[in-house]
Amino acid sequence: MRVVLATHNPHKVAEFQQIVASARPDLEIIAYDGPEPVEDGVTFAENALIKARAAARHTGLAALADDSGICVDVLGGSPGVFSAYWAGQKKDAAANLELLLDQLHDIADPHRVAHFNSTIALVTPDGREHVVVGNWPGRLATEASGGGGFGYDPIFIPDGQAAGAERTVGDLSAEEKQAQSHRARAFVELLPLLANL
Repeated sequence: MRVVLATHNPHKVAEFQQIVASARPDLEIIAYDGPEPVEDGVTFAENALIKARAAARHTGLAALADDSGICVDVLGGSPGVFSAYWAGQKKDAAANLELLLDQLHDIADPHRVAHFNSTIALVTPDGREHVVVGNWPGRLATEASGGGGFGYDPIFIPDGQAAGAERTVGDLSAEEKQAQSHRARAFVELLPLLANL
């Protein structure tokens, strides 16, 4: 079965396919090649639905859309839905990461609590809509580490690691990330919905 993922980001397509492969090997995630809708929602759910609706309309297939970002407690949940544009309209991942680190430069470790949020919308061609959420708790490092992942991964330290052996998501293998990420957590919630397609 083919499902379109409403993104032009090849990292997300590959990540979704890896997540899906273990649970639903019959499901093929294909990239969206249509026009990019204006994401003018103010919540992850609103933006995910905007993208999924556009992809379902354009392709005639069931469509998934992920809207995700990093939410920092001391910043009131920001960057949140503005994660991709935190440093401006260019979607510059390196500039976003640098700005966030600069904004937190004098914040002590206990107060650097954050979580990754992944909100996934599923829209079917017949108009059914579902939204699921996955959160990955952790905190932010004071400097980037590791060459893996993308976006804010090099500064995000997931909860649950042994003291003294903590790694950022940038230090994790792709398999380790896929097993515990916010998208993987949201996908667990999504599986029963996909089974009914």
